[in-house]
Amino acid sequence: MEVDRELLEHMANPHNYGLLEDADGIGIGENPQNGEKVIVYLKIEEEEGKSPKIEQIRFQAIACMTTVVAGSIITHEAEGIDFETAEDLVAVTLGMLENVPPEEAACSEMVAVALKAAMDSCIERKEHPERPAVVYKIEQSCTPQPVPNPLETSKEQSS
Repeated sequence: MEVDRELLEHMANPHNYGLLEDADGIGIGENPQNGEKVIVYLKIEEEEGKSPKIEQIRFQAIACMTTVVAGSIITHEAEGIDFETAEDLVAVTLGMLENVPPEEAACSEMVAVALKAAMDSCIERKEHPERPAVVYKIEQSCTPQPVPNPLETSKEQSS
């Protein structure tokens, strides 16, 4: 089995991991089933008449390695793009997860919603500068669902 070098790079050296002091926006993606969290910090650049641009992005996670890898990949893709393109990145990421088992999708969903929350935080802070963070909860669960035993199902039907 050939291992993807880029994936190994994100595992060994997660990109953009850490705190970003004086962030313009802070977003949190939270898994309500197990308490895992991803925090995304944004520094933005704004030009009149244009969508804000993500100048710097960092993330922190209280979660599994899969979440850290997803955070590394998604923040790497988001750095340097404007909010409109970042909204597309979030939508594409969430769309790709629709056909993935929930326990596998939860990690990437948590990062995507944290990015969306951070962008929304930047927008809200324009009117309410004291706003600490925006928090969005994920819909997926990373707890594997039990697979029905076909033998038990056939026993129940024959009774």
